[in-house]
Amino acid sequence: MAAKTSVGSTAPAGAAQERLHHTRIAALAKALAHPARVKVVETLLRRQSCIGCDIVEEIGLAPSTTSEHLRILKEAGLIVGEIARPRVCYSLDPAAVKPLRAFLDLIAAAPQPSLAE
Repeated sequence: MAAKTSVGSTAPAGAAQERLHHTRIAALAKALAHPARVKVVETLLRRQSCIGCDIVEEIGLAPSTTSEHLRILKEAGLIVGEIARPRVCYSLDPAAVKPLRAFLDLIAAAPQPSLAE
């Protein structure tokens, strides 16, 4: 089965899956590419689960800014939010990082290049 590319030609389904995989890795990396979001993840690691207002206090940013960071992490699948009216309780989804971890493991296992001097 072939998949349409953005320019109208066809590519094997494997290429489409590979693009999807690369997009997933990039989305995870991008979601973690801000110090405040790293701090949110660290907070959730320590607490296992956290109400949104606790996260606001922990990272010290405005509620609207914290909410945006939580939205980005949630959109990337790194966290899940469970509504406990009137609050939202957040927790990590450890399985979400598997593609990024596998990619980073490949990089870590790569041989050191021998650079010409």
